[in-house]
This record gives sequence, C-alpha cells and structure tokens, in this order.
Amino acid sequence: MRCYDEPIDVRGNDGPAEFLWRNRLWVVRAIQQRWIETGPWWDGPQARAVRGGGADRHEAIDPDADDHDETSGSDLLGEEEIWRVVAASGRQGIEGVYELAQVISGAPAERGTWRLRTVVD
Repeated sequence: MRCYDEPIDVRGNDGPAEFLWRNRLWVVRAIQQRWIETGPWWDGPQARAVRGGGADRHEAIDPDADDHDETSGSDLLGEEEIWRVVAASGRQGIEGVYELAQVISGAPAERGTWRLRTVVD
C-alpha cells in the first residue's frame, strides 16, 4: 500500500465515477467498499483536559461551549467518507485499487473536498 494524501477532483452523483489525479483522468470501474471514519477525537482539547493535559497552549476551553459545534474547538474533529474503488486511467489502462476520501463534516472550508488517500498494491 502506498500513501499519497493528495487532493483530487471527483465527478459522480452517487459516489465517485471518475477522478482527476496528477493530470490524469481515472475511471472508476467498481466500488469495492465504503465506510465513514471519525477524526481523532481522543486528541481534542476536551479529551486532553479530562486526562489532565489541559488545552493546547494556544486555545482555551470554554466549559459552557456547545460540544456539538464543530467550529468552537469541539472534539468532533471531522468525519470522512472513504471509498475503496477499482479504477483505471483511460480505456486501456491497468486497473488498480484506490482509496478516495471525502470530508463530510469538520471545518466548513474543507467539507466536500476529496483526496486520494492510498493506492492499494
């Protein structure tokens, strides 16, 4: 497995149908699997405070803050929808297995963005 973590452009209505990576168009031939991953909530400011580590030195914890507000430094650091797909570059390209990640919650500026996470050998 090779990790890339590079931004990509994805087209498709009910999931990725094709994606542009490194100036090449990759056509999705099959979707193998799909799942949701949550960000590292255990490393958020509230979790560190509970463990006695306190907040990050650049942020203060407001005990009255709404824990569900993703913009107020909550432990909900974001979720990604991961798509493991079989894709090939062009019509005659050799198929490979790729993991594409779409940000579905977290920082508003990042929502809906895609990246190529890994290429599975």
